[in-house]
Amino acid sequence: MKHLIKEFKEFAIKGNVIDLAIGVVVGGAFSKIVTSLVNDLIMPFVGILTGGINFSEYKVVLREGIGKTPPITLNIGSFIQTTVDFFIIAFAIFMFVRIINKLRTKKIEEAVTIEEKISEEVLLLRDIKELLQNK
Repeated sequence: MKHLIKEFKEFAIKGNVIDLAIGVVVGGAFSKIVTSLVNDLIMPFVGILTGGINFSEYKVVLREGIGKTPPITLNIGSFIQTTVDFFIIAFAIFMFVRIINKLRTKKIEEAVTIEEKISEEVLLLRDIKELLQNK
């Protein structure tokens, strides 16, 4: 049991859990921004293009409500809204990851260039050292 607790502490302290928690919080905030973008900026234009249909309220009634029983509906508008949200979020994440990968690749290329310069200098110094030793 002590080994399990120790292992968990090492896992939590490594930063993986903290990174994951930060990602979840930022992702939740990002999701709210994208939902607002879709609901407040994109869907009104889609509504205009479709003749003023408000997708979030669009539903098909399968059975009318009887007494206190609510009606049974297919909430097609809600599904369309969620689908649009998903594609926008997926595209935004794709663009974000793409930018990060480009920056990461650029950093790696710079590091390789620096290593090549260092290795050339080291080779030159070795050559000078050999020349001095042979005299």
